[in-house]
Amino acid sequence: MGKESHYSSTKPRVFLRGIAGAYNLQEELVRLRSMPRVIKGTELDFSEGPQSFSKHFIEPVDGYTQTLHIHLEEYAPGGRTQKHGHVNEAAFYILDGTGYEIHDGIRYDWDAGDIAIVHNNCVHQHFNKDPAKPARALVLKPKPMMMFMNLLFQKQVIARPKESTEFGPYTPRKLEEDYNHPQ
Repeated sequence: MGKESHYSSTKPRVFLRGIAGAYNLQEELVRLRSMPRVIKGTELDFSEGPQSFSKHFIEPVDGYTQTLHIHLEEYAPGGRTQKHGHVNEAAFYILDGTGYEIHDGIRYDWDAGDIAIVHNNCVHQHFNKDPAKPARALVLKPKPMMMFMNLLFQKQVIARPKESTEFGPYTPRKLEEDYNHPQ
């Protein structure tokens, strides 16, 4: 007999370790109340590229919140992201454009106004299927909470593209006054 696999085991398992450590609610409230309540998106830059770009409004490292990670994604015409997986869920509110996701090998199409949900531990990738127009999504994640619980797994399967799409170089829409791309 070999070792019993955790996939087929009938033994009870602990899915979450005890959360322990120094935490004082009063001190945390003082710290949180001292943080900015408005983050000016116009003062933040997009990073990454050249096919997909991110503008991070709230990240675990900045300490603005205890539970949220919020960022804006912009996909160049015909662009794609890296293929990756992580423990935390994510909700992508599609602001404009048309595209699709591949989640664990299954394709899910989306358009402006839709919400694409990435479940825990899902290997996924995001695509803009329009060869002429960019696409944008506002992304909400409970990543700081997952990190606090020591659920840190994240893995890249295929790297972010280093070359522009076949449709040419693209610069994210930072300086526009109307961020809604004409349909």
